[in-house]
Amino acid sequence: MNDLPVSHSGVRPLPFEPSFEQVPDDEAQTSEALAEALRSILETTFKDNGHATRSVHAKAHGLLHGRITVLDNLPAELAQGAFARPVSLPLVLRFSTNPGDILDDKVSTPRGLALKIVGVEGPRLPGTEGEVTQDFVMQNAKAFTAATPKAFLQTLKLLAKTTDKAPGMKKAFSALLRGVESTIEAMGGESGTLKSLGGHPQTHILGESFNTVVPVLYGRYYAKLAVVPVSPALQALTDKHVDFGDNPDGLREAVRQYFEQQGGEWEVRVQLATDREKMPVEDASAVWPEALSPYVTVARIEVGPQPAWSAENVKAIDDGMAFSPWHGLASHRPLGGVMRVRKPTYEMSAGFRAQHNGCPLHGPRSQGES
Repeated sequence: MNDLPVSHSGVRPLPFEPSFEQVPDDEAQTSEALAEALRSILETTFKDNGHATRSVHAKAHGLLHGRITVLDNLPAELAQGAFARPVSLPLVLRFSTNPGDILDDKVSTPRGLALKIVGVEGPRLPGTEGEVTQDFVMQNAKAFTAATPKAFLQTLKLLAKTTDKAPGMKKAFSALLRGVESTIEAMGGESGTLKSLGGHPQTHILGESFNTVVPVLYGRYYAKLAVVPVSPALQALTDKHVDFGDNPDGLREAVRQYFEQQGGEWEVRVQLATDREKMPVEDASAVWPEALSPYVTVARIEVGPQPAWSAENVKAIDDGMAFSPWHGLASHRPLGGVMRVRKPTYEMSAGFRAQHNGCPLHGPRSQGES
């Protein structure tokens, strides 16, 4: 894969400066309130299920092993952090949907992809010293639904109040919202809010493109990262409707059937920031203009045919691992208020799961452990 051409656009990336982040005086209080809201979701779902799941993206639909290959001859501005040199490393993939409770897949919500690359080298983020992994946590959107930490907190409070409430009503409401969303899209629009509440189209999760939605450091620059399907079999699933029938785990079954027969390939692409105003750090809802800075391929992910759902992987990945953008290299530190306030919640959620399930969470310590 290292002989693939790199389509570098020639943009001039903007070096990151600490002044690009602006921390409000009350951000610590917002972070504390966010953790409380997410903990209430954890406690509610644990009471219902007797098993501690994640406070968001609780339901997984595919747990997979693959490899990521960084391309040769990347320009200096793209050869940063985990992508600084051509290398092939193992990684773990977890496909999910975003609610904190385990819902019937007919409640159709935005999708997520968490990656854990094993064997990266370089200075680490605080608290991850001695580890060898780099996590990227992504959604199938190009920007976050909330612009600021306080706006995000309000959304989380609403979700916390509706956790485990009226699952049958949620299915009916989701069908209604999908109809409204399809009408909006037919008119050339899109509503991230409607999608997050259950109006996401009932499409195949493996056809989705995923994005960090908020910026991260990219060495001396800052950027958004995307994972995009490129093998024909995966591309054929983009926007493909899936009929779940009576199966509440229809997405999981669709992923299982796919990987039972074949593998897939994705590209990892980077959008370097070039304009501080149009590509802000603190407005998480901003979609960065691709006309100013297109996404450029830096690596390729390959996943072979395998069981996409197994008791072994549930134990090792779903229950045994935590995925956090704060697990990784200092050169990929998450940026902006939405990410800063979420750092304690990632730690709280992982601690809650470890305590209540009696299973300490850990990341792979070597390539062989992936």
